[in-house]
Amino acid sequence: MSTAEPGDLVRVQTERKRPLGTGLWSSTSQISLRFLGPEEIQDERAWLGDRLRAALEFRQSLEIDATAWRLVNAEGDRLPGLIVDVYGTGADRIVVLQTLAQAMDRRLPLIAELLVALLAPAGILARNDPRVRRLEGLPEVVEVVHGHVPDEISVLEGGLRYQVNLREGQKTGSFLDQRENHAAAARYARGRGLDAFSYHGGFALALAQRCDRVLALDSSAPALAQLRANAGQNGLTNIEAREVNVFDELRELEIARERFDTIVLDPPAFAKNKASVPRAAAGYKEINLRALKLLTPGGMLVTCSCSSNVDEGLFQQILMEAAADARAAVTVVEKRAQARDHPILLAAPETHYLKCFLLRKLA
Repeated sequence: MSTAEPGDLVRVQTERKRPLGTGLWSSTSQISLRFLGPEEIQDERAWLGDRLRAALEFRQSLEIDATAWRLVNAEGDRLPGLIVDVYGTGADRIVVLQTLAQAMDRRLPLIAELLVALLAPAGILARNDPRVRRLEGLPEVVEVVHGHVPDEISVLEGGLRYQVNLREGQKTGSFLDQRENHAAAARYARGRGLDAFSYHGGFALALAQRCDRVLALDSSAPALAQLRANAGQNGLTNIEAREVNVFDELRELEIARERFDTIVLDPPAFAKNKASVPRAAAGYKEINLRALKLLTPGGMLVTCSCSSNVDEGLFQQILMEAAADARAAVTVVEKRAQARDHPILLAAPETHYLKCFLLRKLA
């Protein structure tokens, strides 16, 4: 193993030299080896091409009601360290990818070439600005690797149209993993709605189709400006966007005895690492406690955690404690995860990073 170069394909074997398969080697990461499977890979082009085609065939089978979707979800598609998202359709289609490990970054030109053959996009953007690349000794860069890529693109999700900033938006431009949870929240929405940590308004726009009015809270003025623009583009006039510290505003709303029939909590990841889990748990409990106090009897709370270090069991325990402190009787209506085009690898619990509970307050 000491002779392997950064990003090499390596053969994996037991201490007794029994072959196990093939992996990707990293010279700097805490994850030194990313296992690919039992096969011996001889032709990298054929291997990558086969897995990209398999990923596309699966997404096509899902009949996704959106023009923005994920093609490759790293380990979930047996392509660790690679994220590929697709925005738009036809001749205007743009691919945004991230190579988050040495091996995938080294193969970026080949990956781009294969994606051009597979999807014929107008352009491919490498959004290689996540800080996690530092763990692989890789620079943080954003660059066009094929064709032309506009700063923004208009996409559809469940009949709603919104703008995505491909170069500066979160992740590859938008939170595509919440798409199906937006639709789930809308199914239960009614009355007065509250969307906390709203960002560009994925949940707020969905709620506004069913609620009388929606209050959207976020600390980012640019994000709220985009939310207002998205609302206007869809003819939704019942959303109020408020720039606030969300923790403080939830307390102020409680003090003012405000009440809501539908509440969404979709905060950023509170636990970036295992050491931050206790503090994150306290944060999750705080916002869910406030939300349950603001919720009317019979109302719905859609509450999320995208912290991979907070597993579903711990998140449910936090919600139970919040309900007890709020003196609220609560039932679980649905347990959800990331959208189906973000598959979870059963052998890698970390890939189940997004937890979404739909709770009903009885009293």
